[in-house]
Amino acid sequence: MNQLPIAKRAQIINLLVEGNSLRAITRITGCSINTVTKLLVEVGKACEKFHDASVNALQTKRVQADEIWSFVYAKDKNATPELKETKNAGDVYTWTAIDADSKLMISWFVGDRTIDSATIFMNDVASRLSERVQITTDGNFSYRQAIESAFGVNGADFAQLNKIYGTNPEVGRYSQPECIGTKKTRVMGSPETKHISTSYVERQNLTMRMHMRRFTRLTNAFSKKMENHCHAIALHFVYYNFCKVHKSLRVTPAMEAGLAKRPMSIEDLVKLTEGI
Repeated sequence: MNQLPIAKRAQIINLLVEGNSLRAITRITGCSINTVTKLLVEVGKACEKFHDASVNALQTKRVQADEIWSFVYAKDKNATPELKETKNAGDVYTWTAIDADSKLMISWFVGDRTIDSATIFMNDVASRLSERVQITTDGNFSYRQAIESAFGVNGADFAQLNKIYGTNPEVGRYSQPECIGTKKTRVMGSPETKHISTSYVERQNLTMRMHMRRFTRLTNAFSKKMENHCHAIALHFVYYNFCKVHKSLRVTPAMEAGLAKRPMSIEDLVKLTEGI
């Protein structure tokens, strides 16, 4: 079976993790759209397996969690019942949890914004931790039941940070309303007030939108298939954790968390596909 040289595959993956669309990559590399998509699927599957095997028994002290909106095939308001059934079309939320100290992405889950999705996500987060942690989330009520289910009653120090926004009528349709204050609410255990924050996980939301073209708002670069959406996210997070040197840490998040001794290269990501 014909296979692209590893240098060409690494070039394609490098373009993907730097925010290029599939069509742009075909124009840059001269490869077909099917070749680029097939490589994304292969590397995405390998990255998900690698993350599951590597990110465990973490000595994390503080976790920040959030969810970020995107859509597959069509926005929820435009997706007919038939499209939702056949194409998994509609709004999609990616739940994320980050170690506030090492900046390691601990876990993610792609689903809807319900308690069921929150519970699956938080159970996975809990399974990767070895010590009691302080957790901060936004005001989404689903987190309360999900965290209690995953960690047990008083099994974690949990607080929620609610942002209070102004109602300036001059704010444009696509502009974020001004944040005029915050409210910190203790939910479980004894969280330290000074560490009740979601700044790092919200900054990670921006990183996702910058490094995955399908997350960029107001473009036609959205995901057409749920499976490819999930593969792109898996690729992004393994690249972020193990390859990309964090500007303030000056090492990768995986190195800071003690999971790796050196940064992985893009070629290393490609080699993860060997044997799958």
